[in-house]
Amino acid sequence: GRLNADNARFLLLAVLIVLYMLCGAAVFSAIELPTEREAKERWEERLENFTRRHNLSRAELRRFLREYEEASVAGIRVDDIRPRWDFTGAFYFVGTVVSTIGFGMTTPATVGGKIFLIFYGLIGCAGTILFFNLFLERLITVIAYVMKSCHERQLRRKGVLPHNGRRGSGTSEVDSLAGWKPSVYYVMLILCVASLIISCCASAMYTPIEGWSYFDSLYFCFVAFSTIGFGDLVSSQNIRYESQGLYRFGNFVFILMGVCCIYSLFNVISIVIKQSINWILKKLDCRCCHRCQRKLFRSRRNVVMPGNVRSRRNISIETDAVNESDTDGRRLSGEMISMKDFLASNKVSLAIMQKQLSETANGYPRQTSSNSKQNGFSGGVGALAIMNNRLAETSVDR
Repeated sequence: GRLNADNARFLLLAVLIVLYMLCGAAVFSAIELPTEREAKERWEERLENFTRRHNLSRAELRRFLREYEEASVAGIRVDDIRPRWDFTGAFYFVGTVVSTIGFGMTTPATVGGKIFLIFYGLIGCAGTILFFNLFLERLITVIAYVMKSCHERQLRRKGVLPHNGRRGSGTSEVDSLAGWKPSVYYVMLILCVASLIISCCASAMYTPIEGWSYFDSLYFCFVAFSTIGFGDLVSSQNIRYESQGLYRFGNFVFILMGVCCIYSLFNVISIVIKQSINWILKKLDCRCCHRCQRKLFRSRRNVVMPGNVRSRRNISIETDAVNESDTDGRRLSGEMISMKDFLASNKVSLAIMQKQLSETANGYPRQTSSNSKQNGFSGGVGALAIMNNRLAETSVDR
């Protein structure tokens, strides 16, 4: 059933995420571990030289360094930086909280601040996620409107759609414009381009002002816009900038636009991943059950089957959802189906039954074939007649 399909999808996604994490851990360990070991060796050598030159013990020096680490957590640095908890610094901090970026450069040190952060972040993060979802809906609406307008313009050039905007006389292309939505791949491509443009423009601003390289600026844009927020690079931390007010406003705008675009892109990519998982499960299910279905069809050749199981060549858009539903498994396994599934899959049979019921009620003569008489099936009346005739046909085919 559907629950089993959801469980299979969940388990497959969990396995893929674990494998993805294992591969990522292996790659990062191979790349970063040698550099970490070299840095540790250089630091130990520098620490040894410093203690020997100034006649200090290792324990005293390490105690001093631990005190500096505690001061660094409170926002104290060797270089002059702006105050962390003035109003502008606090506003920058709450922006990193509600956007779930969390750089870690500024954190509350008091018990009251930590308690307030729990309740403040609970409401703020939920409201911001809701804002991002609404932003994605409106962005998709705008993209759908623009692409639909371009599609209508192409139809007008072909002469399918009148220039006055009214629909033509029953053309399928014009009818398909009703409820028209863009493909998820088009939306993903547009969001990728928009995110890339915003990141490049923001990096062009960060490089001269913060003194970073352009690649480091691109790295910071992805870490910040994706709300990962490592905190190794943080913008707007110096005590003074040229055009400080304009830079802080531009920094806020770029982070807001970037987070909205990347968050929307992640949602669209998750849809593509879900489609890929469904495709993998479908392929695995087809390979595992192909032989079983063949045996089942051979053993149930003479059984009255639903219409869409007997013939699946001409499948329309309307019936595609029904054919892909989990009722097919119940039909093939011989289990009972709902009345909705029965009506959807036996439209032709029901139409023939209505016709024969009408003929029987009006007293029209029924012609019984010699084949049915020879096989011992009587004509019957109404639904019983339909069933008998169907059984007669299957017995003749056999």
